[in-house]
Amino acid sequence: MKRREFITLVGGTAALPLAARAQQVAGRSYSLGVLTGVGRDTPHVGAMFDELQRAGFVEGQNLVIIGGFGMRADEFSQQAVRIANSGIDAMYAGGDSGARAAQAATRTIPIVTISEDMVAAGLVHSLARPGGNTTGVSILSSNLNGKRQEIMIEAVPTARVIAVLADANIPITPSQLRALQDAMGHRGVDLVTYTFRTIDEIVPAIDAAKAAGAAAINVLGSPLTSALAAGGQRVIERTTALKLPSIYQFPERADEGGLIAYGPSRVEVWRQMARMLVKVLRGANPADLPVEQPTRFELVINLRTAKAIGIELPATLVLRADRVIE
Repeated sequence: MKRREFITLVGGTAALPLAARAQQVAGRSYSLGVLTGVGRDTPHVGAMFDELQRAGFVEGQNLVIIGGFGMRADEFSQQAVRIANSGIDAMYAGGDSGARAAQAATRTIPIVTISEDMVAAGLVHSLARPGGNTTGVSILSSNLNGKRQEIMIEAVPTARVIAVLADANIPITPSQLRALQDAMGHRGVDLVTYTFRTIDEIVPAIDAAKAAGAAAINVLGSPLTSALAAGGQRVIERTTALKLPSIYQFPERADEGGLIAYGPSRVEVWRQMARMLVKVLRGANPADLPVEQPTRFELVINLRTAKAIGIELPATLVLRADRVIE
């Protein structure tokens, strides 16, 4: 288990009504609960703190962090209760599992999250009017997963089997599956899905996909694979060793050695989430704060990795890329 901080505050109450928080005076200290499997020393977490500081919320001055980073998913429920009982003003809960644990722990404390699809996951009633005590950033994963599948088919036109690598802790929704299947069209390409629940199950899942004849792999978004220090490095190293073309959710993964990535910058998504946290800390009611979505998407191709795995990508695809790593 990764090392993490847990600070317990004396006094306060986790059950203050949202309206009461909105009326609290400026110039005081704030407490932010954090419930996430992402490590503290990552660029996107740094971006979150930078954005909070820009808005005047400075850790160690007027902002106290309650909870921690680098938690395991099986710790979320217990830690969410501890955090909610620590008198916090708001909580960042990472991913669907973190958000569900936070919602189970409190129905009054504002929760901001980053989710693959907040509506499909049942975290909010709608994007425009979330309702309840939760809002955040929804990554549009259903549409983007299908788009990445199309890019992978274009990258490996001879493929007859393309695998999807998915986190079993984040079940594929019907809309996500439909987007993936629609992307296959009538091209004679089979879709196979391999799942994992822990970091140690990632490499065996990739090996199984390769053994089953997969010519490429679409790595769906997951806290276990999207951070390089978590399972992300294992995915990149194993797919490179097996010479298995792969595509990822965040452009940063191509910078780290992945072959292709298409989606929003993870750093920018965390900055966007932090700006929503600022609104909540200043008194905005999550029920009325529309869920936001990324507005910029990048296609990044790593030609060094293409050379390492012995694949020549179509020139038309390379020319379309927003960035090419030579």
